[in-house]
Amino acid sequence: MPGLTDPQRLELLKLLQEQPQMSQRDLAQAMGVSLGKANYCLNALMEKGLVKLERFRTNPDKRNYAYLLTPAGLKEKTRITMEFLRYKVAEYEALEKEIAQLRGDLENGGIQSAGLSEQQSGNP
Repeated sequence: MPGLTDPQRLELLKLLQEQPQMSQRDLAQAMGVSLGKANYCLNALMEKGLVKLERFRTNPDKRNYAYLLTPAGLKEKTRITMEFLRYKVAEYEALEKEIAQLRGDLENGGIQSAGLSEQQSGNP
């Protein structure tokens, strides 16, 4: 969907699943985007069949709506979650390798990595 990154789309789908009755204004605020962008994104999700809009039939105020994830929306949320998790695991593994390399560089340079541990714990 244009206008949203996968992490933003995942956040939006999670918000809608957890709180389907959220107003567009609340969604925009929770995501840190403009009301217009929230409206645009919700409409795009509905056009793709990922979200459907329903009125609360039992509520006397007929202006209240719920944004419900469709089965396709749940599938998309799962796909994005798995993709995001794969990305974060790869990022984590790369950071582990970089940290190991940096520790090796410190030790080979005569500086002990124990000093680094003391700095991290707040000891001078």
